Amino acid sequence: MVLEGLGQSLRNAISKITRANHIDEELIKEISKDIQRALLHADVNVKLVLELTKGLENKALHEAPPSGMSAKEYVIRIINEELTNILGDPRPLPIKKQTIMMVGLYGQGKTTTTGKLGRYFTKKGLKTGVIAADVHRPAAYDQLKQVAEKVNVSFYGEEGVKDAPGMVKRGLEHFSNMDVVIIDTSGRHALEEDLIQEIKDVADVAKPDERVLVLDAAVGQQAGPQAKAFHDAVDITSVIITKMDGTAKGGGALSAVAQTNATISFIGTGEHLVDLEPFDSARFVSRLLGMGDIQSLLETAKENISEEQAEETVKKMMSGKFTLVEMYEQMEMLTNMGPLQKVMNMIPGMGNLEGKVDMEESQDKLRRFRYIMDSMTQEEMEDPKVIKASRVSRIAKGAGVEAKDVRELIRQYNTSKKAVKGFMGNRKLRKQLMKQLSSNGVDQE
Repeated sequence: MVLEGLGQSLRNAISKITRANHIDEELIKEISKDIQRALLHADVNVKLVLELTKGLENKALHEAPPSGMSAKEYVIRIINEELTNILGDPRPLPIKKQTIMMVGLYGQGKTTTTGKLGRYFTKKGLKTGVIAADVHRPAAYDQLKQVAEKVNVSFYGEEGVKDAPGMVKRGLEHFSNMDVVIIDTSGRHALEEDLIQEIKDVADVAKPDERVLVLDAAVGQQAGPQAKAFHDAVDITSVIITKMDGTAKGGGALSAVAQTNATISFIGTGEHLVDLEPFDSARFVSRLLGMGDIQSLLETAKENISEEQAEETVKKMMSGKFTLVEMYEQMEMLTNMGPLQKVMNMIPGMGNLEGKVDMEESQDKLRRFRYIMDSMTQEEMEDPKVIKASRVSRIAKGAGVEAKDVRELIRQYNTSKKAVKGFMGNRKLRKQLMKQLSSNGVDQE
């Protein structure tokens, strides 16, 4: 998970509030210190941390909760708002025809991020092409070409050519029919004059709509000075912070950039080409606090799951039908949405399971269950009651697992079936679900 340690520390602070009998000054001071320690450990600027906790204490101790809100709920809301404020307002890249120029130092993940961004726009229905304008790093051409093929975006490059502006000009002519063109420019080990001049020359030729700075989260608070230096040179319009899953300094990078004129549009959350998230400070903080992020969950589902398949599965469950076929479909949809931990953190309350549930083991179990169901006949999938001892042995052998794994799947199925039956038997919840489905245009007939 992104900023796993910070999220866990903040959720522990929140749990102190929810468990408390009442809110008093002693508790607020204690919570304030817990949050200070958590943010400083995540490399957030000391001045920002002190400002945040001072604001928390002032509001929590001297302001009355709004009508209809308890003191506990109000303190949690204050924490949420104060954390969101230090991360600044998001600036998403528009979904439209445009030219984007990627800039950054060496080792920041710029070329991979170019591919990720290309995939993002392709998923949004825009014809996308990438130009390999990093003419100095020997492996840059091949790397971007391979990445482009993996994410199904068009590629343009001229191997061995050192004239970046000239090559970009020809690349833009080649991609004249594209909706989005992303230019991967050269990096350096530092902000050298020749790097800045080459970026300026490429910008003069490309006249990009967006100039995106790519920064590694590991640079921490140094992200601020880097962002400002690039901004002064080429008028950066947006920042993407990479490798947010692998460093404790991510909080420093996020808060440092937010204090400059540059704003964050995306964060890289893993090594895979799907691991790029639009950055929204309110949603990000909500996930850190264990409150989930339903909007991102819906967007992730929409990108990775067939709408027809999802509707069909929901309608079957609404009618009371829940066989291993439906269970398999649910597992398949969940797997398509990405790592289980990432999905769980988008569901309100589920982020609190971190440390209590082995997500990696759960992911392996989901995979094993699918192998088992792949070894079943259609009859067994539709009527699991027919699966007796002899069938268990045959299924286990076909799936390459032990008989106990097959029995565990059947137990899990029976538990899930009871849960679905109980949910559908709750008239109030069923009515709410039907209303939500109707508002999203799902025909329940």
